[in-house]
Amino acid sequence: MPLLRLDGVTVRFGGRAALDSVDLEVAEHETVCVLGPSGSGKSTLLRVVAGLQRADAGRVLLAGRDVGGVPAHRRGVGLMFQDHQLFPQRDVGGNVAFGLRMHGVGRAEQRRTVAELLDLVGLPGAQRRAVTALSGGEQQRVALARALAPEPKLLMLDEPLGQLDRSLRERLVVELRELFGRLGTTVLAVTHDQGEAFALGDRVVVMREGRIEQTGTPLEVWQRPASEFVARFLGFDNVVRATVRGGAAETPWGKLPVPAGTGDGACRLLVRPAGVRLTAATDGLPCAVAGRTFRGNHVALLLQPEKGPRLEAACALRDAPEPGETVGATFAAEDVVVL
Repeated sequence: MPLLRLDGVTVRFGGRAALDSVDLEVAEHETVCVLGPSGSGKSTLLRVVAGLQRADAGRVLLAGRDVGGVPAHRRGVGLMFQDHQLFPQRDVGGNVAFGLRMHGVGRAEQRRTVAELLDLVGLPGAQRRAVTALSGGEQQRVALARALAPEPKLLMLDEPLGQLDRSLRERLVVELRELFGRLGTTVLAVTHDQGEAFALGDRVVVMREGRIEQTGTPLEVWQRPASEFVARFLGFDNVVRATVRGGAAETPWGKLPVPAGTGDGACRLLVRPAGVRLTAATDGLPCAVAGRTFRGNHVALLLQPEKGPRLEAACALRDAPEPGETVGATFAAEDVVVL
């Protein structure tokens, strides 16, 4: 039995469905990240599970129990917001102990639990510090400790790292994954940042206009986007119309290899940038290098073929041609995806 299950959950605001008959399951000890652009319904989904938004149709079940009529404070879930929402009038210890006091936990037990949690999130001995004097990363850790203190059945994160700078965000997401694994916490997180979702989640759910467009492990979603929307949302722009015949696809870029077993017919085709291989201009599709962008461990190239739309390619730093040069492009079948 999944810890969390949504059956046909629908939420309407006026004539618009923010959630449109959504089905979703989260297993115990699993971290599921819901990913999507603004307005896709991901935050509404979180609010429905938390009991902060009433569903117009469908059911929310926690550990097999329908919690449709259960108020938020009795659902046994933890919720951490993007802006942390710490109590400025309370010190760090007072913030972390808040849920414990609400549950009637004794003072000695509160002190022990607060000390353990602050040590766990990397803020040992910070009980007496003012929350207004903390950095953004430290406030994030305090908010996490506060959410974990009552030992919720399900921990929900709403854009938990959205206000932090990139380097801190990348470091904390690794720490969060390790922490949840160590505690065995069940997590439902929403974010618009694909890197954050792919690094944190055991499973990724991509939403579009109130519906689930695709679900799978981070590797499955990255390697095999289910639709053009998912591919473009993940940042893949090499998408064209194609017709598959006899094991190859006819495209504006010429004939491309397709994965074995691909059926004949019209389709949309994605070529990941890593699958565009550079050659001499005479050995592939002739392209002019229209631009290049340094991406840390590789260079992203924008290629303009003589015919057809532009192509994005990825190559090693040492092999990157200069803008204006002419190169050839060939295509690797393992990086071609039929959408």
